[in-house]
Amino acid sequence: MGLVKKSDLQEVFLLCKKSFMTAGFFSLFINFLMLVPAVYMLQLYDRVLTSGSKSTLLMLTLLVVLLFATMGLLEWVRSQILVRVSARIESLLNERVYAATFKQALQSGGDKATSQPLDDLTGLRQFLTGNGLFAFFDAPWLPIYIAVMFMFHVWYGWMAVAAAVILAGLAVINEKATSQLLKDANEKSIIARSLVNKNLRNAEVVDSMGMLESIRVRWRESANQVLISQADASSKAGAISSLSKVLRMLFQSLVLGLGAYLVLEQELSPGLMIAGSILLGRALAPIDLMISSWKGFVSARGQYNRLNEMLTKIPKDKENMSLPVPKGLLRAENIMVAPPGTRMPVVKGVSFELLPGESLGIIGPSAAGKSSLARALLGIWPALSGKVRLDGVDIFSWDRQELGPYIGYLPQDIELFDGSVSENIARFGVVDADKVVQAAQLAGVHETILKLQEGYDTVIGGSGGVLSGGQRQRIGLARAVYNEPKLILLDEPNSNLDEQGEVALARALKALKAKGATVIIITHRPGVLNVLDKILLMQSGQMMAFGPREEVLSKLPKRPVQSKITKHAPAPVAVPPKG
Repeated sequence: MGLVKKSDLQEVFLLCKKSFMTAGFFSLFINFLMLVPAVYMLQLYDRVLTSGSKSTLLMLTLLVVLLFATMGLLEWVRSQILVRVSARIESLLNERVYAATFKQALQSGGDKATSQPLDDLTGLRQFLTGNGLFAFFDAPWLPIYIAVMFMFHVWYGWMAVAAAVILAGLAVINEKATSQLLKDANEKSIIARSLVNKNLRNAEVVDSMGMLESIRVRWRESANQVLISQADASSKAGAISSLSKVLRMLFQSLVLGLGAYLVLEQELSPGLMIAGSILLGRALAPIDLMISSWKGFVSARGQYNRLNEMLTKIPKDKENMSLPVPKGLLRAENIMVAPPGTRMPVVKGVSFELLPGESLGIIGPSAAGKSSLARALLGIWPALSGKVRLDGVDIFSWDRQELGPYIGYLPQDIELFDGSVSENIARFGVVDADKVVQAAQLAGVHETILKLQEGYDTVIGGSGGVLSGGQRQRIGLARAVYNEPKLILLDEPNSNLDEQGEVALARALKALKAKGATVIIITHRPGVLNVLDKILLMQSGQMMAFGPREEVLSKLPKRPVQSKITKHAPAPVAVPPKG
């Protein structure tokens, strides 16, 4: 039976194992030094007070100060070890978690597009540097304190055992009573936060149509569920934590009473009576701290489990061998495509081939599977069966970082990023001013950019900020054609364009063809079809027709549509209506 491969998270924790062991080693000496107050008290009562020696008192006090200073130094060193190891864990994992978070969003079709894994990594790091973790380092040394208590007197030892068992039982009860509630509350909180983020991204729609109150009611219901679960868990945890503190104080008092009885029976000295009480309090402190910090531990455990699950499900990308620069030969081989996370195909048995420099228009009614096919052609969505090949190579065999510069993609929903116009066009790589201007001119947006307040250096937000829908679309087109990619896919590139924009788009398509780029356009508007080589007609996820433009269009029902491309455009053609 083969060994189960560890996730990247487990590997990193194993890599940091020595650091945790070092922290545990320091904890050994720290806990030995925790005996100092009890021993000091014992010496004061049994030696100094009985002998009346001031020099003994001075030497004992100086020794205690030195030992406490040593303990403080060891505590500081231990905390610094944990601070550094937690920072190391995050530095080793943050890029991996970021990539997995991004890939998770891709695989879920955007349904799980959330930064929660990165928040989980930060939360886990914070727990590793908090006081709650120290309790787990100190608790294993409880037997040492109990052994010393037995050395004081056997009854002291058994009282320490009884107290430890009772408080440990409370810790177990706390786990059983609150862990599931806290887990549910955390999961509901994540969902509620995701809902808020989605609502904020659509703030204009919500405000303009008076949807705020309805949206707020849904959010309040979700938030109330989180509040109820957290309140229930906190109520139970608070009751157990209070009981734990009361019991710890009670046991410290009872051991004093027991010590007084043993002193009266002349089986114990007054110094041991006081020292035993101090020692028992110190022995029970880690258990008490564990109970009080259990909420943080449960939260950290949930963060660890979520990260571990994600990193196990989404392994690190293999390093693929570098391939030659693609020429643009695209082939779909009987592909079936389903949205990530489902097995219901929305694209069924599509096959076609495009030679470098050819252009293709994908048409069909709404929900025909056009955008899903586009995602499969670019390797964003995996195919259930069949292959998409670029220059004969499976699209998933390409290294995405190496292939990316040779791919141009303009999705339906234009997303620009926080940064300057030039950075957006240059895909946030090294900005080549000549190539940026060339791409903007090709997209017909150069003059528009120059009219902005700071031209190409104008900073825009993720939603485009000062830009109109048409301007965002043209800048998105400039980004898609930047650096002369070999395969370009444009999904509804003219949906926000006016007549002048459509003319610029047609001009750009001709220029791209002249440069030898393979171009695919998804469109409902007929004007742009006149400059394309081939047409693929989709309906209900199936390819109904594929071939030269005139051949496919001649088979469609005759519905005259006026072309908007140019005065010299071919005769009006019929296309399926947007339905």
